[in-house]
Amino acid sequence: MNTLSEIKNDIKTLNFSPIYLLMGEEEFYIDNITNLFIESVLTEQEKQFNLNVLYGKETSVDQIISICKKFPMMSKFQIVLVKEAQDLSRTFDGLIEYFKKPLKSTILIINYKHKSIDKRKASFKELKKNAKIFESKKLYDNQVQNWISETITSAGFSIDRKSVSLINEHLGNNLSKISNEVDKLLEIKKDERIIELNDIEKYIGISKEFNNFELRKALGEKNYNKAFQISHYFAENPTSNPLVVTISIIFDFFSKLLLFHSNSTLNESKMASKLGINPFFLKEYKIASTNYDLKQVVSVISIIREYDMFSKGVGVKKAHSSLLKELVVRIININ
Repeated sequence: MNTLSEIKNDIKTLNFSPIYLLMGEEEFYIDNITNLFIESVLTEQEKQFNLNVLYGKETSVDQIISICKKFPMMSKFQIVLVKEAQDLSRTFDGLIEYFKKPLKSTILIINYKHKSIDKRKASFKELKKNAKIFESKKLYDNQVQNWISETITSAGFSIDRKSVSLINEHLGNNLSKISNEVDKLLEIKKDERIIELNDIEKYIGISKEFNNFELRKALGEKNYNKAFQISHYFAENPTSNPLVVTISIIFDFFSKLLLFHSNSTLNESKMASKLGINPFFLKEYKIASTNYDLKQVVSVISIIREYDMFSKGVGVKKAHSSLLKELVVRIININ
């Protein structure tokens, strides 16, 4: 597999492979690399004759090969971009003959999103010989937080760890969505160059006091008043705070707390790696571990599973507004 920096270096030096396979679950890097090719390789005038964009659902293997075998007009290269190539999965092996003898003046870019090609397939084995292959994998939460932090600091801005975590919690692991919101923040805050919790609340629309991050923390601390306030706020604003998402985050916290108890002899660095979190947040788990022993954590996880089913309409007919409040009470009062 090739790295992002290797492919970016190809673009910078204009030393291209005839084929680039960009595949995987995370769309952001696939789109990022593709846009770099389009913006950097051809001039606007050259694009009129030498940029060919095809879609997996609307094209055939024969059409792709036919276009790839054409020579560029008034340019050293032509780009053939196949978007949504995963929709060609049944006929993808039909490209093998072209993969064996690709035209050097054609840059074939294959966007194979949401999954990766089966590495046992004959087509993949042939691509390994004449193509550069980049696999874009989904990042874990702690990796996403590092990505957010690095993106912002590399642009010359500062941001605190709690704000980073709040962005991640609210926007999930979708780097494209996060990137759009971060770009907005950078533009708005370009004079001060400091991003704070108030900015997250104001410009992304996340409450700095009433969010899943604070609910998780309140439960870990057994802070009943705070946890109940947040659950009441969520009940009043269900569209912005879907119950299924909140329950999933609470479940994730207590699942990691179970791991914390089970690996209590590990040092901080190894513990953070085991839990898949930034070491900064270990203190939350240390506090929670004093409030919930191993047996209680197992019981809490069982209760959360109950309410996960309830939230999906299984086994109980209650308003969502009351389910989270009930769950909070049961967790904090666990014996």
